[in-house]
Amino acid sequence: QVQLVESGGGLVQAGGSLRLSCAASGSIFSINAMGWYRQAPGKQRELVASITSDGRTNYADSVKGRFTVSRDNAGTTVYLQMNSLKPEDTAVYYCKARLRISIVVPEYDYWGQGTQVTVSS
Repeated sequence: QVQLVESGGGLVQAGGSLRLSCAASGSIFSINAMGWYRQAPGKQRELVASITSDGRTNYADSVKGRFTVSRDNAGTTVYLQMNSLKPEDTAVYYCKARLRISIVVPEYDYWGQGTQVTVSS
């Protein structure tokens, strides 16, 4: 059983900061990429930022320069530091991990339950 547990969401004023965390646990053989997605009401889920096991990062244009994605040394926790938040950043943020539960099983994407981020103007 694999679990991704997110934390750190909440309500913040425009211009403020939040830090999201997502910890992967359970029967995990290896973790490749981890990342954050978000979904605002009436919109499709979109990539916010991702980081591979060797530290390569990718960001949506809308968050470049404001958000930073990182992982801990064990590679099982991913963070999203969000600065200069805007009302349009309001969404449910989901963590995703591409991982293997054993050497003979292909990689699969696992998702967290989501955490609400609300930015007031």
